[in-house]
Amino acid sequence: MDRDTAEPRVREMPGEKAKQWVEYHHQFSAPSTYVYDFVWDITEESEGPFCTDVDGNVLLDFTSHVAAAPLGYNNPKVMEPLSDLELFDPVKIAGQDFYASGGWPPEDPDIPTPTQLMDRLIDATDHYDMDRVFLSNSGAEAVENAIKICYNQRGHRAFTFEGAFHGRTLGALSLNRSKTVHRKGYPEVPGVVSIPYISTQEEYEQRWCTDGHGGNVLADKLHAAGNVDPDEVAYIILEPVQGEGGYRVPHDGFIRDIADIRNEHGIYVIADEIQAGLGRTGEMWGVDHLDLTPDVITSAKGLRVGATVSRSDIFPEEKGRLSSTWGAGDVLSAAQGVVTMDAIHEYDLLENAQVRGRQLWETIADADLDSVVDIRGRGLMFAVEFDTKDRREAVVKEALHRGLLTLGCGYKSLRLLPPLDVTEREIELGANLFIEAAQAAERDSPVATTDSSDAY
Repeated sequence: MDRDTAEPRVREMPGEKAKQWVEYHHQFSAPSTYVYDFVWDITEESEGPFCTDVDGNVLLDFTSHVAAAPLGYNNPKVMEPLSDLELFDPVKIAGQDFYASGGWPPEDPDIPTPTQLMDRLIDATDHYDMDRVFLSNSGAEAVENAIKICYNQRGHRAFTFEGAFHGRTLGALSLNRSKTVHRKGYPEVPGVVSIPYISTQEEYEQRWCTDGHGGNVLADKLHAAGNVDPDEVAYIILEPVQGEGGYRVPHDGFIRDIADIRNEHGIYVIADEIQAGLGRTGEMWGVDHLDLTPDVITSAKGLRVGATVSRSDIFPEEKGRLSSTWGAGDVLSAAQGVVTMDAIHEYDLLENAQVRGRQLWETIADADLDSVVDIRGRGLMFAVEFDTKDRREAVVKEALHRGLLTLGCGYKSLRLLPPLDVTEREIELGANLFIEAAQAAERDSPVATTDSSDAY
């Protein structure tokens, strides 16, 4: 496949082979959050944002597997540095008991290992004085370990935000506030308090600022006249751009107030960078856009492994307090994470995310679509909000039939996550397909379809 000339080509979605594959798959699969009957054929040509399905359809994937494939499919920026990597077994080792060497010296071996990935992460968080990493398998595990190290140092209470999504393990679920289906009936970590996530001036004035002793919702609760002792609060966990909550960008005043509370009370701030991090917003971390210093950063998805990054004084010193059979032991995924981080720097992909993000924003804004009520996001973490949920679902469906993969988020928003090295031509292709899909949905009466907002 020639990425420079490839274009979406769809005969039928889903095709007959895809239907058969999906039917066979669901003989064994537990119910989950599949959005499309789209079956990627890993034996066929795919590169960058272009991929081929089992029926020979070529699609433009502007989901990047919910930011878990930051450079798309079979990208030479990832594949070529790993081309000399011969298959070995096991690719996952008991990483809390053993170490893995990919050659000599440890600072620059032939094959990067978890050691080098941790080195890259410390370099990427040095401006926050972070110097320690705990690796795991997933974003949910990264969050689990983040809250554990905070609980280990201070109180038993915590603050999360309305619309938040932090994972699906029981501890992470206790922090979610996006959909009832995620948490209903499950036991929860106690002491987690919900407060509003503020993204607009109107929300800041009407839902955040108060006439109380603290002047805002959170400060009122922590004031001597409030109902939460700040010494009992372990952490505030924040998405620098809310993901499933609708790609909401936080209001500057709201962030300043959180920073003031952190500084006054010493409450740890966890920046959940599972989706917003690793260059997606045009900075290495989403929190880099904010006037807020995090105490812990969680990363995963595009990193290919889970990572909890913080300072030595926050991580517990006692051996065995944190551990995992596969933590720090996925050699192949760690190598992918290293070359991905290296590619972001070598090819100036932070700047590309900013430039191509502006192009995407301007192209869609210039279309002046009647059904669009808001456009928001940062860099290549981009969302469009529609007038109704049914309209959003109709646009997702119309885009698919034109060969563009998208995803819902929030209640009636649609998200676009092109690969970080997306080109001007690819943005033009994708934006025009999106506009055509939205115009078709405006012409036709929306038809309720499967809710695609749950594909985190």
